[in-house]
Amino acid sequence: MNERRSAGLAPAHPSFAEATKVWAKIGLLSFGGPAGQIALMHRELVEERRWISESRFLHALNYCMLLPGPEAQQLATYIGWLLHGTRGGVVAGTLFVIPGFFVILGLSSAYALFQETNWLASLFFGLKAAVLAIVIEALIRLSRRALKTGFDRWLAILAFLALFVFAVPFPLVVLAAGIAGYVATRHAPARREAAHAAKAPDLPSVIGADYPDRKPSWRRAAAVVAVWGALWLAPFLLIAATFGGPNVYTDIGLFFSQMAVVTFGGAYAVLAYVAQQAVETYHWLRPGEMVDGLALAETTPGPLVLVLAFVGFMGAYRAPIGVDALTSGVLGATLATWVTFVPCFLWIFLGAPYVERLRANAALSGALSAISAAVAGVILNLAVWFGLHVLFGRVERLESGPLSLPYPDPATLHPAALFLTVIAAVSLFWWKRGIFQTLAICAVAGWLLMLV
Repeated sequence: MNERRSAGLAPAHPSFAEATKVWAKIGLLSFGGPAGQIALMHRELVEERRWISESRFLHALNYCMLLPGPEAQQLATYIGWLLHGTRGGVVAGTLFVIPGFFVILGLSSAYALFQETNWLASLFFGLKAAVLAIVIEALIRLSRRALKTGFDRWLAILAFLALFVFAVPFPLVVLAAGIAGYVATRHAPARREAAHAAKAPDLPSVIGADYPDRKPSWRRAAAVVAVWGALWLAPFLLIAATFGGPNVYTDIGLFFSQMAVVTFGGAYAVLAYVAQQAVETYHWLRPGEMVDGLALAETTPGPLVLVLAFVGFMGAYRAPIGVDALTSGVLGATLATWVTFVPCFLWIFLGAPYVERLRANAALSGALSAISAAVAGVILNLAVWFGLHVLFGRVERLESGPLSLPYPDPATLHPAALFLTVIAAVSLFWWKRGIFQTLAICAVAGWLLMLV
């Protein structure tokens, strides 16, 4: 592979086994929410292995940003599908979730039994600081590629301000960027041509400009809907056959199926609603327990939306049917995870072939290109939000008219967290260490600092 790179050639197409190992590695190291996970995939797949070019990576990410559900997991599924078809997408998307699911399952069990999570904060203290540096590195690299013109930079700035300062709903930000890009392409094509000309050409990659598109068809679309729709429905049939009429498992399955359809913008977009329903309507959680669940999900690999597995676990744990409480909790968590992520595969396998064809449509490609610029602002918003919560013990929110601005309490600054973030940045930018080494260095340093 190194000889091919030195000769200016694309790397060899990875085998399915080789790709599976990389997807497993990404699943195990995917800390830090969507920003950290997108950063990790960008580093592993675009920069280090060149399995997908920058422009194709951003094209896939733009589509995933438009979908309900965790965009990072859907991006992994999309790229896995490009590399090895349906089986590649299933493996990539599943391995992105499995490590975090088993961790959250174990932590939920410990929480249900002991109701204490302070030990978890010390265990993952250093990892959070390392992830913050990884996110910053990814933001810099993605911005260099996506923000080549004034038009792009303004879109990124406006997207960041809309999200961070005014708390505009995420779907509206992405939709507005897409419309702006579409209009600019249709009515001012020279502007978008200048943007494309300003962008540096992609490095030779496995999935590059010449990589063959997978042709969509109505027959294939019908088969995808039938298969993944049946998988989505299967747990409900199994529950009805095993436990009979309405019960806690039915409630969990139906509620989180609804959430899978409306979670635009990731987990934070619906956490308040989920917490309210889980406490007041279904009585799965006690007041304040959603915060504990979020703490568990934030410190484990995988999508942040895995917090829903914690909610499903606690709901079933407190209302067991025919099994002991822990087994019931495991069933509830598994069911919540299943109905949350099966739709993600449906969205990707159904829409990806059509999205690939959009690359040949100048106006629609311009819309997705504009979303790339907005995504830089989205990732900046996530990075700042994550940084505030890593570096400060308390973050307040200023509410005044349309203004909804988070700000930290300076007195709650964590000097140790700041120190570890600097160490992580030095490891990445100066020492040129890999993600795994940086995470390991900061995890050990964080553990030692918490012991002092």
